[in-house]
Amino acid sequence: MKYKSRLNQIHNLPGTLICVEGIDGSGKSTQLAILRDWLKSLKQDVIFTEWNSSDLISQTTKLAKKKNLLSPRTFSLLHAVDFADRLEQIIIPALKAGFIVLADRYVYTAFARDVARGVDRDWVRKVYGFAVRPDLTLYFNVTEEVSLERICANRSPKFYEAGMDLKISNDPYESYKIFQKRVNDEYKKMIKEYSLVEIDANDSIHNKQLFFREKVKEVLAQKGITL
Repeated sequence: MKYKSRLNQIHNLPGTLICVEGIDGSGKSTQLAILRDWLKSLKQDVIFTEWNSSDLISQTTKLAKKKNLLSPRTFSLLHAVDFADRLEQIIIPALKAGFIVLADRYVYTAFARDVARGVDRDWVRKVYGFAVRPDLTLYFNVTEEVSLERICANRSPKFYEAGMDLKISNDPYESYKIFQKRVNDEYKKMIKEYSLVEIDANDSIHNKQLFFREKVKEVLAQKGITL
């Protein structure tokens, strides 16, 4: 029997799920924060959620990261538990109540990062097969070189962020570029598979936000909401 994923089905809940994806330094979080303020100014009911933030599991994940204890598959399973908790406790209840849910990273982060770490592509998708399909997902496309430059303006690359656990290179900066390119490559494969909307992360903050808002208006209009 062919495996069926909820990600391939429209969720039919009253609310709207809007997600942003992209490698670190793409500006997606900034754009989502601006969008949230805009929607709130228009008196829309908005709830925000972000990757790896469940009270149930996030502290365990952080502790394991600090001790560099995570294998790629363990990494994937911990994030899946975190996501499942947030889905059931935050995302689905909000969608049932008619809220606009803004997600800073969604399951596509796992699909990109875990596969870039060597985890089987089909296995990861089945692990997250319970996830609700977003109404809109924007992929902020930025090169790994620009990403590294933006990250290094404030700090050095982190161990797992740079893919140092994969022993690609002893140089964290070189390892970062190699690993993040792999992640970007996976995102690009998902554009058609999951109807991700690509946006040039090198464009101005103003232009990106205008594009973002137009896409959100289109999605909300389908639900009878005019902004």
